[in-house]
Amino acid sequence: MLELRGYLISEDVIEKNFVCNLDKCKGECCKAGDTGAPLDADEIPIMEKLIDQVMPYLPKKSQDKIKKEGFWKRDDDYELVTNFHATGECAFVFYDEKKVLKCAFEEAYNKGEIDWKKPVSCHLYPIRVERLKNYTALNYHKWNICSDACKLGKELRVPIYKFVKDGIVRKFGEEFYNELDEVAQAWAKR
Repeated sequence: MLELRGYLISEDVIEKNFVCNLDKCKGECCKAGDTGAPLDADEIPIMEKLIDQVMPYLPKKSQDKIKKEGFWKRDDDYELVTNFHATGECAFVFYDEKKVLKCAFEEAYNKGEIDWKKPVSCHLYPIRVERLKNYTALNYHKWNICSDACKLGKELRVPIYKFVKDGIVRKFGEEFYNELDEVAQAWAKR
């Protein structure tokens, strides 16, 4: 583990490679888990403000679920997460014409309809942020469904932290990312 500004960062975050390969995985990470996407408490009012703009992207079963149960919940560990279906998929996903799962928030963002991309936990993936007693840790969440992303990342030589640069900057700031990049470059030279 590396320490940067009071955060513990797994060496895997700078050593391992990763680039999402949606043509291969079809967005499996949005449905294969046992809970919804982790949320920060400050994301809930943002999502609430934007919910009407993303609802048209969602299938009827997701619209009905959100109307009946709300768009967020607490999982078994009492963590905030997006609502999700019994089949595993996040309530905010839909299938595009290529049968790839897409996020309704990200789709609306990419079309310029809203100014918020998606939950920061999704923006940071495959990094997971874990709050420990005295630290916050940034760990690589290794998952077999992302094996094609690991292969593509290795081919393109893109370390995890560079792949999720925008998410890191969004969550921790530009200075933090720049320091992490310096540490990673020094680490690679050792």
